[in-house]
Amino acid sequence: MAKVAVVTDSNSGITQDQGRALGLCVLPMPFFIKGEEYFEDINLSQEQFYEKLEGGDDIHTSQPSPEAVMKAWDSLLTEYDEIVHIPMSSGLSGSCQSARMLAEEEEYEGKVFVVNNQRISVTQRQSCLDAMELAKAGFGGAQIRDILEREKFESSIYIMLDTLYYLKKGGRITPAAAAIGTLLKIKPVLQIQGEKLDAFAKARTFSQGKSIMISSMKKDLEQRFGATPDHHTVHLAIAYTGTDEVAKQFAEEIRSEFPGYEIVINPLSLSVACHIGPGALAIACSKHIPELAK
Repeated sequence: MAKVAVVTDSNSGITQDQGRALGLCVLPMPFFIKGEEYFEDINLSQEQFYEKLEGGDDIHTSQPSPEAVMKAWDSLLTEYDEIVHIPMSSGLSGSCQSARMLAEEEEYEGKVFVVNNQRISVTQRQSCLDAMELAKAGFGGAQIRDILEREKFESSIYIMLDTLYYLKKGGRITPAAAAIGTLLKIKPVLQIQGEKLDAFAKARTFSQGKSIMISSMKKDLEQRFGATPDHHTVHLAIAYTGTDEVAKQFAEEIRSEFPGYEIVINPLSLSVACHIGPGALAIACSKHIPELAK
């Protein structure tokens, strides 16, 4: 049986310490802030990031360099036979395509398997955990890649924004639309299902936004994932940008609405936060992998 390592990037929300505890490798995502390069969870903490973001600093995301990726792979291949590499969604970054090109090099062919399963943040995190369990169950690298890619659309994320400022700053909405939305105190709800971050609904209050996300997730569980009160078919998670105080309160509401589920609370990745700003709140689910059904 091949010994399989799992590699991801910090878009998964998995910290360096958590990665070491779990036994997987986490590549830190690079950020350029006022022209200076930082690496998530290395010399850029969540607190420092939001301080710079709210201070108006110009922040741009990047992707791990080919050198950083190959260095990680080379190190792991001294101990493991195969590597499953799980980057963020190819629809949101070029890091997946870059890794796939590197994996075609002769020294990695048949050893490194790059997963393009359209996940990011908490759903990407769950893919990493699933990959670890599949490896423990005896699946090889190619099998794990194929299973995760087969399940790529079996997840949902709904995100409510606190402000339109960062969408406007990133050119995703016009200044006029942002001004009108701010005046009307609109709380946009976005969704990620597959490779894109799309508009989903508009709420007039924070409470209404939470209700929209909860009802949408209930519909997904019933109609897409076949869940029932007695048959849980998904992993549920709460995610947020900024502080976790509101997320913890939201988690209590989710536990009431979805009894019996284990609710995981994690920050949204900084690459997402860069575009939506602090104060965002999200609910996400990932369908259970059939091969891991107990």
